[in-house]
Parts: sequence; structure tokens; C-alpha cells
Amino acid sequence: MKNINKIIRSSAIMLLGVMILESCKKDWLEPKPLSINSPENTLVDAIGFNAALNACARNLRDEWYGDGAPIITETIFSEVAVEGTDDKTGPAQNMDLQIKPDAQLNSGDFNKIGWYWNQEWVGIRLANTIVSRLPAATAIPEATRNIILGKAYFYRAYDYYRLTNQFGDVPCPLKELTEAKTDYASVKREVILQRMKSDLDFAVQHVPWTADKGDVNKGAVYHLLAKINLSLGLFDEAITAASAVINSGTYKLMTNRFGIDAGNAAKNVTWDLHRPENKAAAANTEVLFLVTERIGVPNNFAGGIQTMRNCVPGISIAGIVTPNGGVGISPLAGVEFDNMQWYGRGIGRCRSTSYHYKDIWDDVNDLRHDSTSGNWMYMENLRYSNPALKGVDPYYGQRLQLFSSTGKQLCNGKDTLRRWFPWPHYKLYVPDIENTPMRGGHTDWYVMRLAETFLIRAEAYVWKGQNDLAMADINAVRTRAKCAPYTNAASMNIGTVLDERARELYYEEGRKTELTRIAFLFAKTGKSYNGKTYTLANFSTSNFMIDRILEKNVFYAQNFITNHQDMMKISPYHVLWPIPQSAIQGNTDGRINQNLGYSGAELNVAPLDKIPE
Repeated sequence: MKNINKIIRSSAIMLLGVMILESCKKDWLEPKPLSINSPENTLVDAIGFNAALNACARNLRDEWYGDGAPIITETIFSEVAVEGTDDKTGPAQNMDLQIKPDAQLNSGDFNKIGWYWNQEWVGIRLANTIVSRLPAATAIPEATRNIILGKAYFYRAYDYYRLTNQFGDVPCPLKELTEAKTDYASVKREVILQRMKSDLDFAVQHVPWTADKGDVNKGAVYHLLAKINLSLGLFDEAITAASAVINSGTYKLMTNRFGIDAGNAAKNVTWDLHRPENKAAAANTEVLFLVTERIGVPNNFAGGIQTMRNCVPGISIAGIVTPNGGVGISPLAGVEFDNMQWYGRGIGRCRSTSYHYKDIWDDVNDLRHDSTSGNWMYMENLRYSNPALKGVDPYYGQRLQLFSSTGKQLCNGKDTLRRWFPWPHYKLYVPDIENTPMRGGHTDWYVMRLAETFLIRAEAYVWKGQNDLAMADINAVRTRAKCAPYTNAASMNIGTVLDERARELYYEEGRKTELTRIAFLFAKTGKSYNGKTYTLANFSTSNFMIDRILEKNVFYAQNFITNHQDMMKISPYHVLWPIPQSAIQGNTDGRINQNLGYSGAELNVAPLDKIPE
């Protein structure tokens, strides 16, 4: 909303200035030609509306790209990771101190909560403009208009799904803004999701099954509809929507080798699935929706995805030594043992937890955790590479080790937070021709794929108590990775689903979004987790999401202290992010509520139970 209000206010000021300046001229009331890029000129035919839909896709894309990518913020509000930066205060570690309505909420050096607030509203504004302008485009055949409308509904529903599971109750504009508006009111989360469900029910009737890669198709719409049905506790409808995708015949899990490295016998289908060249390949029948981003293509993201910088340990940062005390790693590319080019110049922003790299792996044959093929990487797979060691230290070229024979830690005292942890190389490795050492270059990225659709349906079955069907869906994903199938249906629960999601969807899913969605369901249904039940009335003081994080994420559970003496801490009210204070203050004629636990919540009023039209 900050972004919306800023745009509106700026436009109003600019318009007023033009009127004042023009009032000195006799012809100031004469109509002036519109910009060739104005909606009046562009949103008149299918080409113009499709260009607007492409703008929606570009806006959505940026979540995964760049140094300090927004997806890191989603991931560190979970069991899967923490912010690994340990040489300064500012990165989101002690959430009680750093996550406040008036704090810095939109910086790679702090967090990207504000990015989500701003850009999701941009996405909604873009979609609303399409929805509002489309009825007047009568020259477009009705069938085509319905397809365009269905796609716009998809983008709008996607952003509202994220907003309502990041921030809870939020305003819900559904029309193009044509004048300044400062009287927004918060609308109940469930009311918004009900409207998005209605929109997607329309969209699945009109959006086709097949479309260009990177465009919206019926499978993606059904997939999102299944998630929204889950959010509303409509488990049977979630199953129906997920089953429509799974049984469509259009999409299948990739179980056989394919694509650029298919002839490399040392690799496997897990590796193939995540090669940049394979994600949008015609042979890839698993992808439902992805964002496209390639070098040399207009509007690409400068610097690429940078997964190897964001998520790989800081091996280039001084501190790793040989058992003889020599500086172990060269920060340069082009040396004999080129760790920088093989694995990238990581800085450990998105630091995996032991839950993610150890606890969830229950089958030694799991391809997603296999270091023999190079899918999964341990620090011990790297080699001492400093050229100054050659001929001087016998450990030159040998594999790294964390402890010497006398038990001395060989990684800068206690600092294994940023420099020493395993990682999924198959997913994070993106060749980079722009940066030396590599950081992670240009690549398409999955937003929705069939593996997650199976896990959505599995979760719905768990909520219904149909554990045998849930187990079958989880096994569909597991066995593709060469795991033995589960056989004990009674052991299936929400934790089982979340563990499989963590194995399969790391750095793809918005993990915080999904945990909050599930927390709302526990509070709504009254079902127990580890013997504990929850209520909506006490959501900000006791909820599933934070209990799960404190159960699985040892950094938050133990209030880990970094080298910089910053504490890892998370509290129950962080189940919802704070509404940026600037958005509340700019809304001078209405009330956008603040989430409980943050300053300003004492001024809240009852949220609307109907969307203003």
C-alpha cells in the first residue's frame, strides 16, 4: 500500500503542477494527446492486454532474483534457514528487535518484507487495470477476453494469496485506481480469499491447458485454486482442484533422464529437472508455471539469480585453515582447485538449518541428498585451494576438514554459521558468465510444478484423515527421487507433508506463506499438533507456525548468538509480518490495521467482512 499511495500522491501532485502551469495559457483546457504507452492506447486489443499480462509476470518474477533476493526473507521465517550474515547488525536475526513497522523493511542487508508489501500491490494494481479495462475492448472476441480475464484473475489471486498469508487482513481493491485514494480499510483475510476462489473458479473454465512456457495455463490456475481452497478449509474442493491437474494427462512427474545433461551417466533426473536449460524445455512435463529470465533477453534481471552467492557457505571469506594453520581457501577463480567456479562465491545469507540438511533425510538413496552424483554438497567435498600452500603444506589439494586430529576447530573459532554447512548443489548451481567467481547467472525458475500439486493434495487428505491417500501422493514424489515408499499410513501428518515439501521445494516455495496458511488452519479447525491446540482468538500469542519453527530450527530454539553478538530470536506474533508504518500513516482517511504484537495495533478497528466495491 505504501507503493500504491506513493504512486497516487505523486501522480496527483504532478497533475496539479501541470494544471497550474497550463492555466497561464488560453488553450490549457484543450485536450492533449495521450502517451502512446497509456492504458487508453495500449489496452485496446489482445496484443496490448497480453503485454500487460507479461508485466504481471515480470513483477512476480523478481522474488527469486538478485543479491539478497526476497525469497530469503520467506525462507528465514521458517524451520529451513536463518540469516547467516554475522559481521554486522541489521539482517533479520533477532526478530523482536529488527522486525517492526517503522524499521528498515526493504533492503538486502536487512529483510525484504517491504518488498513483498510493495510489489504484491503493484501486481494487484496491474491486474486490476486489466480487469477494469477489458470490458470496453469489445473488438476482442469474447472467448479471448475470457482467457485474458482468467489470467488477470490468476495474477491477482496469486498476490492476494501471498499477502493474506504474510500480513493477514489487508485492504482489497478490485478496480483500477483512477484518482487519489486515502481511505482504505482492512478486509478480513477469509473474505478476500473467498473472492479469489470465485475468480479462479471462473478462470479454470476459460484459461487453456496449454500455453507458452512462462504464460498462465489451466494447470497453474487449478494449482493456485487448490491452495486457496486449502486456506479456506475446503479440503474436498482442494482435492478436486489438485486432482484436475494430476489427472489431466497434460502434466506428469519427470521420472526419466532428459535435457542438456541426459547423456552424463554420473547425473540423474533430479539434476536434470533443475538445469536452467531444461526448466522450460518442451520435454519437461512437470512444470505448471515458471518465470523466464535469460541473458540477452530484454527486461532480464541484472546480475541473474545469484543463488550461489545467497545460499552457499562463505568459503571465500577468510577463516578456513588447514590442520597446519595455513590459509586454506583461495578467494580467486582460476586456481588449480577452483572452488569459486565449481561452487560459487557464497556469502551464506540464507543459511540452512540442521532440520533442512540433516534431520529430514530418511532414505540414503534419496537423489536430492546424494553427494556421490554431486547433487548435494558438503564442505568436506571441497579442497584446500590456496596456491601458497602448494609444496609447503601437505594438505594442499586435500579435502577440507572441520577439526584437526587434536580436536581443534579449523573454521575461525565458532563461526560455522556462515562458512560451514551443506547445501543442495543441484538446485543452487546456475552457471554464470557475467561474474568471476560465479554468483549464479540467468535462469528460468519454477513457481509451480506438479510435485507440489501432489503435496497439496496430500495435505488436504491429511486434514480429512485419509492418510492412506495422503501417503500415496507423498510417495509419488519420494519414489521419483529413488526413496523407498512409506508404508505406515498411520504415521502421516502435517509434519510429514512439510518435511517432503522441504526436501522437494527448497528456494522455490514461499515457506513462511505456507506455514502461516497451515497455522490458520490449525487455529480454525481446532486440530492438535504435538498434543497442542490453537485458536484464532489467540493467534498472535500461540500458533502452529512458531511452535513448529522452535521445534525444528535450533538457531531460534536455542537463541543462537552470532560472532557479532546478535541473537537469533522469533516470537509468536511473527506469524504475521508488520504492515509498514508508512502505509498506515499515508492512509489518512481510513484505517489499515496493524497486526497484533506490533506497535500501533492498539488503534485497530474491526476489519470489513465485505469487500468495498
